Amino acid sequence: MPLTPGLRAEVRIVVAEADTATALGSGDVPVLATPRLLALAEAATVAAIRDHLEPGTTSVGTSVVLEHMVASPVGAEVVTLAQLTEVDRRRLVFNVEASEGDKQIGAARVERFIVDRRRFLEGLHGP
Repeated sequence: MPLTPGLRAEVRIVVAEADTATALGSGDVPVLATPRLLALAEAATVAAIRDHLEPGTTSVGTSVVLEHMVASPVGAEVVTLAQLTEVDRRRLVFNVEASEGDKQIGAARVERFIVDRRRFLEGLHGP
């Protein structure tokens, strides 16, 4: 199936101690850490295109603009929804919204780039 704008996916978690700013070292309060929100946003983008990539390809994150607007305590259910909004050859752009119930807690613009998995991994080791 081709990569076309409109592809969507959501990722849900219940905030656990391991997801907190305290646990991840990004602060000292027991609320959803911004780095964890970023990971959720990226996971949702990956899920949105997982079944639409050509065999042998994958996508890698290249740019993120993230706004974390509201704190979510341990036990809160957070839903992260990603939608593919732009396809420019191998460059993909997503809008991501995160919510807790009916309250928006975050938003992001995520760019990913489609790469050949084998060549990408080989490139990590240099010539």
